[in-house]
Amino acid sequence: MPGLGWDAAAEQRFDVNLSILFTELPLLERPAAAAAAGFTAVELWWPWIDSPTPEPSELDALRKAIEDAGVQLTGLNFYAGQLPGPDRGALSVPGEESERFRANVEVAAEFAGSLGCGALNALYGNRVDGVDPAEQDALALENLVLAARAADGIGAILLIEALNKPESPLYPLVSAPAAVGVVDKVNAATGLDNARFLMDLYHLSMNGEDLPAVIERYTAKTGHVQIADNPGRGAPGTGSLPLEDLLGRLRKAGYDGWVGLEYKPGDRPSAEAFDWLPR
Repeated sequence: MPGLGWDAAAEQRFDVNLSILFTELPLLERPAAAAAAGFTAVELWWPWIDSPTPEPSELDALRKAIEDAGVQLTGLNFYAGQLPGPDRGALSVPGEESERFRANVEVAAEFAGSLGCGALNALYGNRVDGVDPAEQDALALENLVLAARAADGIGAILLIEALNKPESPLYPLVSAPAAVGVVDKVNAATGLDNARFLMDLYHLSMNGEDLPAVIERYTAKTGHVQIADNPGRGAPGTGSLPLEDLLGRLRKAGYDGWVGLEYKPGDRPSAEAFDWLPR
């Protein structure tokens, strides 16, 4: 919103998440729309929710749309099941979903690598009734090791994200320490040191975490940051989260990476949802 006083935000690098913004447009039109709105970078959830291995022509078309728009792909989710929808990842879900995740690992990494994308996000997956959580965690570590190696093969980092318990009650990583604990396990298992925390300030605030303390403690292990206001998951200024202050703290703590705009535009076209940004 105008008058937020986001002077310091001019120093920040913002990218727009094309899986939550510009969704009123077909997928292949979104990169150009982001560029027209003034963005030089975009990120995506896995766009083909029904297919971990889409036809090469579909991958080529999205690649061309991103290249033609002149935007950088800064982040991509691995296959995560029905997202948006009931799922929150596939890699810890035994059986078919785990297999689908594994089938996706090289496809997603190859696509990301072809566009110079430096970060791949692996959503952990929900707890499953009747399955021992320890069994799910062992499967998760196995699959995250595969994902970390694939990311390393294209010079990228692997992101592990904490979600929020009210909206994702079956997801086990609903705090910064829980997600960072998995980051540490993956790095110990691979020796690659390319797993990092995805710090989503909206999700962490929904969990009631002390955000200045999280920033102070975990910035060094953070590979990407995402923002939305709270309540409502709208644009900065639509809720009460002190996002300008929090991003200032992140910068002071040494974070100089991209900040993903992963918020809902509200009842207006996405192109009108950036009036809070400094120009």
